[in-house]
Amino acid sequence: MIEIQGLTKEYAGKRVVDDLTFQVRPGVVTGFLGPNGAGKSTTMRLVLGLDRPTAGHALVHGRRYAQLATPLRQVGALLDAHALHGGRTAQGHLRWLAASNGLPERRVDEVLDQVGLTEAAGRRIRGFSLGMRQRLGVAAALLGDPPVLLLDEPVNGLDPEGIRWIRTLLRGLAAEGRAVLVSSHLMTEMALTADHLVVIGRGRLLADTATTTFIDRHGRSRIRVRAVDPDKLSALLGGGGDNGSDSGSDDGIGGGGHGLTATPVGDGAWEVTGAEPERIAALAAAHGVVLYEIAAQQDSLEEAFMRMTADSVEYRTQTTAA
Repeated sequence: MIEIQGLTKEYAGKRVVDDLTFQVRPGVVTGFLGPNGAGKSTTMRLVLGLDRPTAGHALVHGRRYAQLATPLRQVGALLDAHALHGGRTAQGHLRWLAASNGLPERRVDEVLDQVGLTEAAGRRIRGFSLGMRQRLGVAAALLGDPPVLLLDEPVNGLDPEGIRWIRTLLRGLAAEGRAVLVSSHLMTEMALTADHLVVIGRGRLLADTATTTFIDRHGRSRIRVRAVDPDKLSALLGGGGDNGSDSGSDDGIGGGGHGLTATPVGDGAWEVTGAEPERIAALAAAHGVVLYEIAAQQDSLEEAFMRMTADSVEYRTQTTAA
């Protein structure tokens, strides 16, 4: 596994990573999330020994990366898909990596096939698209068949088929018992891929929890309701409507002391919080309001993430503030 304890990194007096502590366990895809500038890439560089920590440590299998005799057999990493020699071929790039770590040459062809680049094996990397470079970076990470993988934004530049492929690949690697740490700004993909989330903001740990728990804890649950007669529904939920006599009733949802909050969302629909669908349906039936839509809704991972990290966004725009 990866063990990070009290990890801190300062650049020119600015603390980019601030006392981080978490683990990346085997058999789990751990999503590494945070706004731009949160310190995700720096943390990964510290794990891989590309930067030295100001304090704390990052260990792989209980050792620092620099102490691993054959690192590609222990850790596979993709940090920057552009960090490739454009004059080399895909096959040549992987061959020197294999030779440097005593890996059999057959692994080169195996991983090229695994990432779908067999036909491009003899092409110069300078002619590769970003998606092809990402696939080659993943091939290099898999070359030593390592039990630990770190991937920084691996879906950048991939088409829909490639995004589905990387999702299936990561979940398959975790199912084999590997520890997988992957960062991404594509929240929809993280919701489908990651079993566990580590969220940081301004270098500090904000959350370390299961993906479903994170959404439940930081997302909103509400009930969407629509009725055959929108005015009746509006009156029942405290919106005024033509049948205003219901809105002041003790049984009304909007102002009857039931602890519910109803908000109109357009199209005659309302969002209600504070009750289960069954209770709302029963109240509507008691007031003669015929419903034709009542549905439970839960915030997506993106919405929960935006709400949770609102105070940790370093580069804030007007859209972000809104």
